[in-house]
Amino acid sequence: MPDALDATPYDALLLLSFGGPEGPDDVVPFLENVTRGRGIPKERLKEVGQHYFLFGGVSPINDQNRALLDALRKDFAEHGLDLPVYWGNRNWAPYLTDTLREMVADGRCRILVLATSAYASYSGCRQYRENLADALAALEAEGLELPRIDKLRHYFNHPGFVEPMTDGVLRSLADLPEDVRDGAHIAFTTHSIPTAAADTSGPVEAHGEGGAYVEQHLDVAQLIADAVRERTGADHPWRLVYQSRSGAPHIPWLEPDICDHLEEQHAQGAPAVVMAPIGFVSDHMEVLYDLDTEATAKAEELGLPVRRSATVGADPRFAAAIRELILERAAVESGQEVTPCALGALGASHNLCPVGCCPARAPRPAAAGADSPYA
Repeated sequence: MPDALDATPYDALLLLSFGGPEGPDDVVPFLENVTRGRGIPKERLKEVGQHYFLFGGVSPINDQNRALLDALRKDFAEHGLDLPVYWGNRNWAPYLTDTLREMVADGRCRILVLATSAYASYSGCRQYRENLADALAALEAEGLELPRIDKLRHYFNHPGFVEPMTDGVLRSLADLPEDVRDGAHIAFTTHSIPTAAADTSGPVEAHGEGGAYVEQHLDVAQLIADAVRERTGADHPWRLVYQSRSGAPHIPWLEPDICDHLEEQHAQGAPAVVMAPIGFVSDHMEVLYDLDTEATAKAEELGLPVRRSATVGADPRFAAAIRELILERAAVESGQEVTPCALGALGASHNLCPVGCCPARAPRPAAAGADSPYA
């Protein structure tokens, strides 16, 4: 048996994710949860839901979270970390509030949260913190004793996140025909967000064009491109591009879109493209539809050889990275000196989101940050 690892003061880990429908009847109710407060008619939601209906109304994200839960529990057991792992979603069962209620009933008092988003942005960080605050407010209204909740730092540049994606790009390159392999372009993809949200992502003092959101993705893309060059000897051209835009046409969002980028690369004579979805933790619907379906169809139309590399999913190295991040944060909370593990030029992200970090258009309470009303 391995020596026991100590996560004190934490007594539980909460995997916090977006959630997704698990059958055709779930699609519209799920989208109503996602878009609540925006006044979108049900008929429009049925149109939006066509992506899900193409896959039987089932989003892969829940099964992928189950696989990650299994990987985390296996890794913890193999390394002597006695830390129970729970799972809650923002928009579908198991709902966050229900899971926190269960954790309180189980006597959990100090909870560490792993969000399935690696980067800084409103939708990728603060909105999760707002959902945590909403859930805590609901438990408080029920008269329950509230646990203290912290959130793991952004892990975009942890080796356990970067290295599996590097291997995925290498496998995709190796799968291309030999005559186009060395000249292949790499399109690093992530979710497009409004430019206003990108520009204000991260701590206030770090805001600039693209904010922390773009800066962090560029850092990861450079890490992967450098590693690919070192391991293959080929210096592949690359660019950070975007996908899955969903906003009103008059609002500026990050560009270029992946399909537009494929057309541009084809016109410029690129022999092939590897699409590397570095902005996503797992192969959920936006990867399966926007890349594997829509972008791949565009490439076929152009006659452009294309491959899509893997996300980290439940890779054992990612599970090990989460264990390391838990122990790192536990050591910090216990007053120990810690050297955080991070690759690239940006270094380790903050443990506590500062005031003004990734602001919303309308201020709302957010837990697990310097401005939390539940500290």
